Amino acid sequence: MKIMRLEEVMACTGLGRSSIYKLMADDAFPKSVPLVNRSVGWVSHEVEGWIKDRIDERDRKLAGEEESLPA
Repeated sequence: MKIMRLEEVMACTGLGRSSIYKLMADDAFPKSVPLVNRSVGWVSHEVEGWIKDRIDERDRKLAGEEESLPA
């Protein structure tokens, strides 16, 4: 198991700091884990799962669009 710091989460997701925290507040992104003092991190497999969910959502939408195209 790996803990990712904010910079790494931003690099992996392409999201900015404020977007990550807004999504967390909306329960739409994995919650951070307190480390020490004011340091937090994110569990890597949770962030990777969130990314995979975005990809799966895109693929479902694309599959739905293909089904609705005239033959």
